[in-house]
Amino acid sequence: MKNTLLFFLTALLFIRCTSNNEVDLIVHNAKVYSVDSSFSIKEAFAIKNGIFIDIGTSKDILKRYKAKEIIDAQQAPVYPGFYDAHAHYFELANLFQEVDLNGTKSMEELIGRLQQYHQKNPNKPWIIGGGWDQNLWPSKTFPTKDSLDKYFPDIPIYLSRVDYHAALVNSAALKIARLDSVFDVQGGLISPDAHGKPDGLLIDNAMPLVSKHLPKHDEQSILKFLQQAQDSLVSVGLTSIIDAGLNDEELDYLKTFYAKGQLKIRDYAMILADPLQIDRYIKEDFFESDRLNIRSIKLLADGALGSRGACLLEHYHDSPTKGFLLHTPEQFDETIKKLANSEFQVNTHAIGDSANRLILDVYGKYLTDNKARRWRIEHAQIIAPKDFAKFNQFHIIPSIQPTHATSDMYWAPQRLGDERIKGAYAYKELLKQYGKVAIGSDFPIEHFNPLYGFHAAIARVDHSGYPSGGFQMENALSREEALRGMTIWAAFSCFEEKKRGSIEKGKDADFVILEKDIMEVQAEELRKVKTLRTVIGGETVFQRSSQ
Repeated sequence: MKNTLLFFLTALLFIRCTSNNEVDLIVHNAKVYSVDSSFSIKEAFAIKNGIFIDIGTSKDILKRYKAKEIIDAQQAPVYPGFYDAHAHYFELANLFQEVDLNGTKSMEELIGRLQQYHQKNPNKPWIIGGGWDQNLWPSKTFPTKDSLDKYFPDIPIYLSRVDYHAALVNSAALKIARLDSVFDVQGGLISPDAHGKPDGLLIDNAMPLVSKHLPKHDEQSILKFLQQAQDSLVSVGLTSIIDAGLNDEELDYLKTFYAKGQLKIRDYAMILADPLQIDRYIKEDFFESDRLNIRSIKLLADGALGSRGACLLEHYHDSPTKGFLLHTPEQFDETIKKLANSEFQVNTHAIGDSANRLILDVYGKYLTDNKARRWRIEHAQIIAPKDFAKFNQFHIIPSIQPTHATSDMYWAPQRLGDERIKGAYAYKELLKQYGKVAIGSDFPIEHFNPLYGFHAAIARVDHSGYPSGGFQMENALSREEALRGMTIWAAFSCFEEKKRGSIEKGKDADFVILEKDIMEVQAEELRKVKTLRTVIGGETVFQRSSQ
């Protein structure tokens, strides 16, 4: 009997050891930035069923395990899969199908791109595009419908500004919307011409007056566009995105596509909520799956600095306006009070110092378990000196986009003046207050490559290296801080730090292999570093060709 029992136990132990030794993937001979609490560097790891099951030296990992696939990284650097902590997936997918106006240097160049697009797509019922920025044009003045009408008198046109907080439309689009007069719009502006008629420029809450008439795509087209965008995202090492505000229809599409396994990238999706309809949202339960999570509400406090919709405490330095809130302070107070009594995380877009003060104060007024709730302010772009401490006091996560600083630095000082600009894009100060920052890009407003944001965060210069010495370098981040911001801190900002964000035992096997080490390469080389492989849940979703 004893011999039988001993044989059984020995056999069982053998089976378990054999099973544990068989894994799906081994990566070795690598420089693995674990981004764990001590920021340790390893050499190898083993993956089974989409999970990191062991991490250590190459010798130990290769000795302990047999794998279906073995990757010799040849000393290449390996990082946790990159997060984009503030992104717009559907807008990027749509922009790939529309007229990309990013970087246009004049209205004439914009018209030229529209003409090229129309020639290639003569049967499109609308011309839709985005990305224009009048601050890049010689006059720096906002465009009107006049030029559009001259070249496109019959086909309706809708062109989003680079920040998606303003749109330029032509007379044909205004006619479809039956928008032939100027009237007050709460939280928005219909820009008037010399005769008091709409001049084609719509800001913030005025935009839906026309955008609601845009043609819709069918489900299969939307899936195709999202997959195309996904291909671009994983090609630069992104494995997770925090989707900053989706409507009901978009959320339903994501649920369908993820349920069918048709999308790979992980998506933490925020519900874009109208404060006037908040009751129906807080009655809903969280939606949580392996790749898609919905447990947060996105609010919009104000507009953007570039379109002078950001709400400031004092007048713009270059215009007699303070911008505006998109809803009244009373509406925000009532909404946030209700949300504080729900289980939802709240993430509020706030650009101007007035909007940031309002949201910080209302957060602090109603949150009682601040640390656990992890409420965020998206952008936290311009902060009055006495308000920085509120991020610490109320435990509010700053969600920042470093490339905004290096895109806006050419004209932001004119908007804000010499004193207020010191409290703008103040990422180091925000980090000191909260102890973490979640780093994203706000794509497609900025490019989706996370290394562009990494570069902007540490060097505070644009793609050309301007300005020499960096823009407001007192607010630059260290490389370790920037890497944490796009991995473990971003994961923390959406309650995922126990699942991913670092390369540790028991976590999802999301990682990226780069051709050069971004922790050591010269700053001017960062934007050129290529992704060699992107892996989500142990599955390679992108691999660069060796050719």
